Amino acid sequence: MGRPVRNDRRRIVDAIFFVAATGCQWRALPSCYPNWNSVHRYHLTWSRDGTWEQIATRLAQQVRELEGRHPEASAGIIDARSVRGAATVTSTTRGYDAGKKISGRKTFGIVDTLGLIIAVVVMAASTSDNAGGIAVVDRARPKTKRLSKLWADAGFKVVFAQHCRRQNINVEVVHKIHPHTFEILPQRWIVERTWSWLMNNRRLQIDYERDPQITEGFIWAAHTRMLLRRLTDPHNT
Repeated sequence: MGRPVRNDRRRIVDAIFFVAATGCQWRALPSCYPNWNSVHRYHLTWSRDGTWEQIATRLAQQVRELEGRHPEASAGIIDARSVRGAATVTSTTRGYDAGKKISGRKTFGIVDTLGLIIAVVVMAASTSDNAGGIAVVDRARPKTKRLSKLWADAGFKVVFAQHCRRQNINVEVVHKIHPHTFEILPQRWIVERTWSWLMNNRRLQIDYERDPQITEGFIWAAHTRMLLRRLTDPHNT
């Protein structure tokens, strides 16, 4: 029933991967891909209905099984990253991160010990780590009932730890050993590595989206692309 599908879904996915990787405008999509308007509409739909998230979650489970792990993670690392917002970012979802001096949005994410994303939430950059951390934990909990341990930085305070404790999750704050010096912190480097993986996609370096859900969709799409490469070529990580 309904109008027949004219565009190959594989070509649609490839086009979205191209936009995420190169950061080009939708209208600048090369002619070898389907019409930009169709690609854009598919990405909006898949971002809002959770299709991208479901795809990335399933692929992450396959990667964990390939590494000899349980499909669901029992431990994770939480972190937040602020990204400058373009002029298209609406004021209702825009904020100012005074610590990093960035006007835009903040991404809260939880990754497992392999660096694979469990959950992600995009909010205004003015959102506190406690509020954003609680939101992303609530989103991660239904996806893995085994989650019982989280490593965090000093930005996540007592309120966040108490919320996690009510969900039977133990929070360990990883502090710097020597202040004002660069050092690799135990467990914390894993989530930083994941951010650097994602930032290879130019579309994620600046937030252009009016709806934070679409930004989350780009994050899941970029993560999906990375997982596909990891599954098809285990040496290419």
